Amino acid sequence: MNPPRPLHPSADDADDDYADEDDVNGNVALPEPSPTPTPSHGDARHNGQGPDDTPAPYAGLTPDTVLDAMASIGLHGDGRMLSLNSYENRVYQIYLDALPGEQTPDSMVAKFYRPQRWSDAAILEEHAFVAELAEREIPVVPALQINGHTLHTFQGFRFAVFPRRGGRTPELESRETLEWIGRFIGR
Repeated sequence: MNPPRPLHPSADDADDDYADEDDVNGNVALPEPSPTPTPSHGDARHNGQGPDDTPAPYAGLTPDTVLDAMASIGLHGDGRMLSLNSYENRVYQIYLDALPGEQTPDSMVAKFYRPQRWSDAAILEEHAFVAELAEREIPVVPALQINGHTLHTFQGFRFAVFPRRGGRTPELESRETLEWIGRFIGR
């Protein structure tokens, strides 16, 4: 295995296999970088299409679509959104218009399910399971029931709305926290 190639070898390196013999200063001629491919107009990454010319799953899920979806179930956003981490789905924290008498508007989390990934029955089963866990005081965040439903549809996108809850690392030095964890494990 050859040693790494120095960017500016000393004159003593002139006899090395990788030194450029034509360079009297002992500088190594580095290979030209390969050109970066320029995306064409048909590149799927830039036109909202998948590799087989099918629309990308979230091509139509624009910020306006997200806010309109929320409005369709009676939750009106004030225009501020924050994209949250999610591997399969699209999840947004959406700030809502302040209700009369409130100083600060609440925010909710909207989860838009990847199209054609799960059936409605599978999503609803997950919602029911998480709601059952919450009823048993297991720290989870269930989907909100709005207009009698936890799963909503807007322009072909299925979504659910959740209250915003921040996660945190438990304080393991706190006796109260340790007792809670012990009771939780014991159940």
